[in-house]
Amino acid sequence: MRPTVLCFSGLDPSGGAGLQADIESVGAAKAHAAIACTALTVQNSQTVFDFTPVSDDLLIRQAMTVINDLPVRAIKSGMLGTVGNIYAIAALFADKIITADTPYVLDPVLVANSGGSLGDPATLVQAFGKLLPHATLITPNTHEIRALSGRQNLHDAAKSLNAQGVQAVLLKTSHEYHTGDIEQFLYINEQIAHTSVVPRLAGEFHGSGCSLASYIAGRLAMGDELITAINAADTWIHRTLCHADKPHQSPTAQQIPNRFFQSPTDCEKCGKL
Repeated sequence: MRPTVLCFSGLDPSGGAGLQADIESVGAAKAHAAIACTALTVQNSQTVFDFTPVSDDLLIRQAMTVINDLPVRAIKSGMLGTVGNIYAIAALFADKIITADTPYVLDPVLVANSGGSLGDPATLVQAFGKLLPHATLITPNTHEIRALSGRQNLHDAAKSLNAQGVQAVLLKTSHEYHTGDIEQFLYINEQIAHTSVVPRLAGEFHGSGCSLASYIAGRLAMGDELITAINAADTWIHRTLCHADKPHQSPTAQQIPNRFFQSPTDCEKCGKL
């Protein structure tokens, strides 16, 4: 069967982010997505209203049924919601239930794009210290990388996380500036190992970060090297956002990535990347 990515993520009823984004993105990368659900949320495409996390015991029982059944070749985590859930996943690595050679993409979700709460950021940041050293790649936004590192300069923040044991940090600048192209920097061993430039698109998008991280995890499960997976993900996410669904006409409303879009060769927008 296809290689499996075990995704730890929450349920988003709108389908824009969370476990549905993981399933669609991993599938687009040609791998199979299995899910250990971390929380049930009350949210739409624009706002998070509430969430209820699952217990760490239930989370690990879900994960173990997958690990003992399917060919798990990569791990991805998004919204974890509680300190207990973070520690429980860290224990899977510490106890070697998930082996050190299994690629792990960690999207350290602290708040939703809409600003809605997905757990207490301060306590989550402290707990992530147990999980970060097990990550092959982390994909924080600018708010998250500053919170996790305690550094304000983004490049110093990425280097600091490398020094804490994170193998690779994908520094994304999309939230830092509102004009110009989006620059991304891959830090390994406190050095820039790869840079990329992605054309900036108008508007806001619900679930773009989930989608990018999950697609990378899918490509790693399929055997890609890290930089190859990131380059493929940049091209793919740009196309999904070019053709995103617009549930509301307001220019400030969040759009939903069209993760099933297959780009025609004559698409001018998609051809820019």
